[in-house]
Amino acid sequence: MRPTPSAAELRELRETVLRTCREFGHEYYVRASDAGDNARELWRALGGIGALGAGIPEEHGGAGAGVEALSVVAESIAEAGLPLMLVALSPAVCATMIDGFGSPAQKAEWLPGLADGSRVLGFAITEPDAGSNTHNIRMRARRDGDSWVLSGQKYYVSHVDNADALLTVARAEDELGEDELKVFIVPTGAPGLTSSPIKVEILSPERQYSVFYDEVRLDSSALVGPDAGMAVLYAGLNPERIVSAALLNGIARYAIDVAAAYARERTVWNVPIGAHQAVSHPLARAETALTASRLLTASAARAFDRGETGGVEAAMAKLTASEAASAALDAAMQTLGGNGMSREYGLATLHGLVRLFRIAPVSSEMLLNHVAHKRLSLPRSY
Repeated sequence: MRPTPSAAELRELRETVLRTCREFGHEYYVRASDAGDNARELWRALGGIGALGAGIPEEHGGAGAGVEALSVVAESIAEAGLPLMLVALSPAVCATMIDGFGSPAQKAEWLPGLADGSRVLGFAITEPDAGSNTHNIRMRARRDGDSWVLSGQKYYVSHVDNADALLTVARAEDELGEDELKVFIVPTGAPGLTSSPIKVEILSPERQYSVFYDEVRLDSSALVGPDAGMAVLYAGLNPERIVSAALLNGIARYAIDVAAAYARERTVWNVPIGAHQAVSHPLARAETALTASRLLTASAARAFDRGETGGVEAAMAKLTASEAASAALDAAMQTLGGNGMSREYGLATLHGLVRLFRIAPVSSEMLLNHVAHKRLSLPRSY
């Protein structure tokens, strides 16, 4: 169980992150997307104020405040118009796995750099033929003396061009001939590792890649949690969903604020357009949905930090937040009319990203399956 940050501490964290991010603004996000530079300048700034280490233990350079604090960071980044998906990967998924199951040497090597932003880890799990069926992963890891040798392909992997290493999920055969999924730290410069960019219709400074592992040889120390099995993988999934939900909540906050400001100022037929219920009601509904989503996200984060499984809560938070952000962005763009499609107003630039979050890192349909099975005890449909 992690120490619970006070409301005042979380408020101070939010204000610090917002202040830093607003010095960049959404215009920076657009420029970084056009340049394809992974918004490294912003990432270094966030590391410099301690935001990226919010959930990393103090003994490894972080604040030790848990996933709830990291969720506040993610929401605040997006509220400033800078929704970097990496915040749900490097300091959430990857740091959680290494903190929970890494060796002392792995923790010492990676966690301080993840906390201050000087190092980045990507997460490679998706495969072309596995999709949401993690148990169908075909990436192989075989023992060869004191080494592991990885062969296979990963698909839709973020930050291959930016990460120091990829936490890679592979099917490893044990001494008894049985196999199970294990997680390996694979340096992005390892011999035999190559990648190819995937063109996606999303404006983002973060790109996607197919990654090919051709007999990539790793020292045995690359394996995370040798005796933990799939627990290593599962440890990172709930933080990813919770922090993704927080990021979506921040996008919704940003969109509603842009639209509300426009609706107060834009005058047609001698009154601000916000006086018309056709404009005000969709925004009011979006605000209500966002408020509910933020409460559910916070509840899921606190459950995780208390040491509870929290899988259903994390699934609900991600599902609710993706719907809330979609509704908020749609209502905001409709409020601005033609200007909603203009880059100048910074709404249409987020449309592709918000749509993506209904598919990844896990689809809304699979989240509903999880809730139905775990909370309602309904039989599996998959």
